[in-house]
Amino acid sequence: MADADGMVQSGSLPPGIFRVAAFAGETTASLICRTASRYGMEAKALRSCWQWRNYPPGHHGGGARADAEVLLNAAGRQLLASLCGVEQNVLARALPSWGQEDAKLSAGKSGVPAAAWRTGGAVAGPVAFGCRLCAARRTGTAVRVVRYAPRWDRVCVRHGRWLLDADADQPHEYVDVRRLPEVVAAQRRWAGVAWRAVRAGAELERVFALAHAVVARWWEQALQWEREKVWPRRLHQVAGGDAGGDLEWWRIVGRDAVIFPEVVAVADALLDPAMAQLVWVDSGAGQPRVLPVDGLFCRRLGERVGRDWLGPLAAADHGGPLIAWMGSVIRLRRGAGGPPGYDNDPWWLRREHQPVTMAGQLRVLGKEKRAPGSGTMWRAVVPAEQRMRIGSLIGSAEEQLLQLRGVQSGPTAEVARQLLQGLGRSAGLVEAAWKRTAVAAVNGGVPLEEVARWADMSPGTLRSMLTAGGQEEDG
Repeated sequence: MADADGMVQSGSLPPGIFRVAAFAGETTASLICRTASRYGMEAKALRSCWQWRNYPPGHHGGGARADAEVLLNAAGRQLLASLCGVEQNVLARALPSWGQEDAKLSAGKSGVPAAAWRTGGAVAGPVAFGCRLCAARRTGTAVRVVRYAPRWDRVCVRHGRWLLDADADQPHEYVDVRRLPEVVAAQRRWAGVAWRAVRAGAELERVFALAHAVVARWWEQALQWEREKVWPRRLHQVAGGDAGGDLEWWRIVGRDAVIFPEVVAVADALLDPAMAQLVWVDSGAGQPRVLPVDGLFCRRLGERVGRDWLGPLAAADHGGPLIAWMGSVIRLRRGAGGPPGYDNDPWWLRREHQPVTMAGQLRVLGKEKRAPGSGTMWRAVVPAEQRMRIGSLIGSAEEQLLQLRGVQSGPTAEVARQLLQGLGRSAGLVEAAWKRTAVAAVNGGVPLEEVARWADMSPGTLRSMLTAGGQEEDG
């Protein structure tokens, strides 16, 4: 499609001079920007053709959000369709937000084109950048495209690009994965995983979310894994060869691309009935027992993600989404679940297990850099590893207690043994989390006397814990 020459004034736009086709899943705001570009105009000038009911959303630090979305009334949709030279029913199929309206739009005069700003995530789901090279093949211009895209569909296989979330305040639209063929291969394998999810009657979005949460948790823990060699190599590749200059920033921006092959492998494993059977065997089947650290399921899962050493580490993380999934599988097999809810739904992802998005992590990182060592924010003064450990201990205690729900039947000695051992382990985990929290608070700048009072211990005892480095066993 040839480019237009000359400028078109916003007050005199003859309809349908150019045809501007929408990309599948594109945001309406993105289409308006591309239409303005086609007419040789600034987007702001073209937007003046509509009456706006509010202001465009922006980032906390200023600047426009790339995931900003536009809702149009009937007259507004008719105007845009006319400018694009495309039938409204065609745009309705391509643009997820096309038919949605807002209470603000109905307050205007009838027949006047009106529009309202929203954020894309609040309208139709996750928003990502499109591939400019693909856009150029179709339109002749490497223009920016913003579209709705699930997080399992972010690889441009043709050009080897991982397309990033558009809601984050950062300058990149993609990271280069041309030297990571396993990431591209994982995108191709995802189609098979999706097919298995449908056959299993599981919602694809929930399957992916759980697998992503499992692997994202490993990603945080992997900072302490000496045997982990794959992810550092991939991270340096997506950072252009060396992430060392800004490792923390690249760990946030590159995370989802780097861990994607493992996310696909874990999703495939969680859908495999044979893997669920291994969980049942590890639980003792008809003879309930605490899940072992060297269980068959975690060992096999480690092998399926290419890390035969990972099994014991995954099995020991009782507070994470993987063990929660295993617990749900076990309770369903035993018929010990209560009414429908998270505890007997394998695909239920608890809020505390949901990984923080790239946008969320970057906001926290920005606050920490603006106020280093201020002591006013927990995440700013307590290292990520320590926060993860405290959360893991709390979650482990919770999961240990959940495993005791169905054991109050059978011989008295056996029931008493299981209850006392399980309660003892839970108590030890809670105590370890309690101590680590106290140490983290004092190290973060909270007065020792205050922490001692909250922890119901003497300042001298707390000081001894600090002197020892807070290295007590976790129970």
